[in-house]
Amino acid sequence: MARQLTPGSRLVLASHNPGKLKEIIALLGSHQVDVVSAGGLGLPEPEETEPDFAGNARLKAVAAATASGLPSLADDSGFCVAALDGAPGVVSARWAGPNKDFGAAMGRVHRELGTATDKRAWFISVLALAWPDGHVELFEGRIDGHVVWPPRGLHGFGYDPMFAPEGAAKTYGEMDAADKKATSHRARAFAKLLDACFT
Repeated sequence: MARQLTPGSRLVLASHNPGKLKEIIALLGSHQVDVVSAGGLGLPEPEETEPDFAGNARLKAVAAATASGLPSLADDSGFCVAALDGAPGVVSARWAGPNKDFGAAMGRVHRELGTATDKRAWFISVLALAWPDGHVELFEGRIDGHVVWPPRGLHGFGYDPMFAPEGAAKTYGEMDAADKKATSHRARAFAKLLDACFT
């Protein structure tokens, strides 16, 4: 059985990404957990050196839990394109460069796709929930869809404007937060976490 988080707990979100922080606070919703970001606590961002999402999520969560002495939640997620052998994948953020220019990152995806006809793509999110004693729980969510070019919409963040989930006419960049939350990879991972770790 997974270790439980109780109402009133303080939880560190091991992220410096304001868009991700906003989305995760909304996903935790009514669970009466006080969420503070690693950035808000002045914690450094560890270098993501693992080859997969689970490894990087674990690394970030353990680093934040160790530094803060509080349970810490990390998300490692990425945009994966079938015709690019799953790239950008675990280096999705790095494709945006030091200035986090996701317009440039989406342009790179488009350039590297070239004339490929296979437009299948997916988002993956792995959540790691770590305690200061080193205990870690992992939860994965995935949403499949296809690449859209040119990008559409001003909502969301990252690669959202160039991804449309299966069966949807809108990209994540065009959806409001509630519609995205209903299907997103992060929401699916969160559903597993909430079911396992909240009473």
